[in-house]
Amino acid sequence: MKSWQIVRLLAGTFILLSLALGVQGSPVFVSQWWLAFTAFVGVNLLQSALTGWCLMESLLRKFGVQSGC
Repeated sequence: MKSWQIVRLLAGTFILLSLALGVQGSPVFVSQWWLAFTAFVGVNLLQSALTGWCLMESLLRKFGVQSGC
């Protein structure tokens, strides 16, 4: 997998997991504060789209993950 694919996979996983932990109707509900993590991931995705820079992608490249389109 390329770095941009891993970033999207992780972002989607983090959002779904934090929603499961933060929505009261969920069987694995822990606290509504998990919704703040959902917002954090969303803000990072928005920032990445506007600036063209993503910290997670930069870290993945340093670990040797191939970048690409």
